[in-house]
Amino acid sequence: MVLLQAAASWAREPGRPLLLVATIDHGLRPEARREAEAVGALAASLGLGHAILTWDERPGRVSQEAARDARYRLLRDHARAIGARRLATAHTADDQAETLLMRMASGSGLAGLAGMAPESARGDILHLRPFLGFAKADLVATCRARGWAFVEDPSNAEPRFARVRWRRLMLPLAAEGLDARRLGRLAERLRRADRALEAAASVAEARLVASRPEGGLSIAFGDLLAEPEEIALRVLLRALQRGRPDVPIRLDRAETALAALAAAHREGRRARRSLAGSVLTLTREGMLVLDAEPSRNRGR
Repeated sequence: MVLLQAAASWAREPGRPLLLVATIDHGLRPEARREAEAVGALAASLGLGHAILTWDERPGRVSQEAARDARYRLLRDHARAIGARRLATAHTADDQAETLLMRMASGSGLAGLAGMAPESARGDILHLRPFLGFAKADLVATCRARGWAFVEDPSNAEPRFARVRWRRLMLPLAAEGLDARRLGRLAERLRRADRALEAAASVAEARLVASRPEGGLSIAFGDLLAEPEEIALRVLLRALQRGRPDVPIRLDRAETALAALAAAHREGRRARRSLAGSVLTLTREGMLVLDAEPSRNRGR
């Protein structure tokens, strides 16, 4: 509701784009529909159109991650349906800090530790997070000062959710100086480093990865290993994702595969690995060949 009221105020200036509001009803709490309708009433009072998007295809057991993925999918599909190309959500610096800590605990790589970006593209939809640099307490204070309505999501107090447990850990961490502002600044620096590494990986990929006439890809593996390890890993990941961009690749498995192939290369022997739907074959001549894994073997 804070984003709704701030955006409505911003949109009153001449030349600003038309704003439309959407609320997700995940169908997980009986009161969620009433809350969504309350947002609709507020939007109407501000002269803005509003739609309630319902998650109808829920699995039997719902995690916060599944609900989040469904939420974004519904919002992107709705944006496309109404001809919108920009989507704004109210993520705060607190959300960024929690995301960073959770990804650290799950073993994310540098890209994951960069957290959420102020702007990120998903296909033809640009996702904006205008509040990412503001603490939740600052937004609450703004609402009170301006007389704006705001609500607390009851699920934010449910300890069965991992994010809520991490949120509670933020208090003792902040007391030691590791607050949301510092974690947010760390995410910015990691994002900057990640962009630099991605640029270097793009150059290396163009030089090292080639398409084979008979299908698949080939990489001059000795030249790949001459690159800094992080660049070599990113080039391998990019090669694996060519043609299969939606196949998830666990970073630790990619690291293990690269290390095993590097050991085989040093010993001058052939090696073969399966990873993320591809078969990686290292020849004695030092060429790494990537072919699609036969469908019957995928997932093994």
